[in-house]
Amino acid sequence: MTIILRADRAVFRFSGPDAHRLVNDVVTGIMPASAEAPAGLWALLSPQGKILAEGLAGWFEDALWLDVHLSVADDFFKRMKMYRLRAKVEIDDLRESHRVGFSSDAPLSGIAHKDRLGAVTLGYRVIAPVEAASAWSADETPYHLARIASGILHQGNDFPANDAFAHDLGMDILEGIDFVKGCYVGQEVVSRMKHRGTARRRPVIVSGVDAPSGTAVTAGGREAGNVGQVVDGQAVAILRLDRIADPAGVTVDGKPVAVALPDWATYQFGETASDE
Repeated sequence: MTIILRADRAVFRFSGPDAHRLVNDVVTGIMPASAEAPAGLWALLSPQGKILAEGLAGWFEDALWLDVHLSVADDFFKRMKMYRLRAKVEIDDLRESHRVGFSSDAPLSGIAHKDRLGAVTLGYRVIAPVEAASAWSADETPYHLARIASGILHQGNDFPANDAFAHDLGMDILEGIDFVKGCYVGQEVVSRMKHRGTARRRPVIVSGVDAPSGTAVTAGGREAGNVGQVVDGQAVAILRLDRIADPAGVTVDGKPVAVALPDWATYQFGETASDE
């Protein structure tokens, strides 16, 4: 069995009597409460609703284990310590001691959780001490090919911090937003986009890309968005659906590409969102 090292992910452990409540009250997602539950997709938002950090959360040994992209790890740690206030929570920064990996099958060791809730099943997120992770594969290509084929976007790989809304990633469809729980940071923006139908940008799988990550996607002579991380000519892009009236006429860097919606998508090309 091969475990792929996700070298650009950082791990944080939240433990203590108030750990579950703290994280649940601050981020968007459904927080797992048992080791058997799948990892929960989540995002930490700005008050304006933009994603500051995102990742998966798993429960193990009376603690929540969250991973984020290394580029936002310092900011995430700082903000969560601020939100902690007087709550009985210990927040451990495990960047030096632990690593995050991915396995398509259930691993025999490490802290493993089924990759996520919802319609997409990629495999398992694995967390282990640095020593145990030394034997993991350093080639991340199979992992990124799998998540791109499923239309899954990652902060740091596909978009920067404070740039995208939760709906842009399809988190409302992928069970990355708990619409039942009370308020969290940015909740008003998320709720407004859901109830008013104002989500214009959505994940789209782009194939045949012969250009760097970040290159504009053009449809009908207008830019619709930018491609994310390009792996073997494939990428996920956050695109304006209303600008793709003809999916056969989309280009990247002046060259034709193929665009397709993820299997889990409930949206369509050419769709126009309501105005606020």
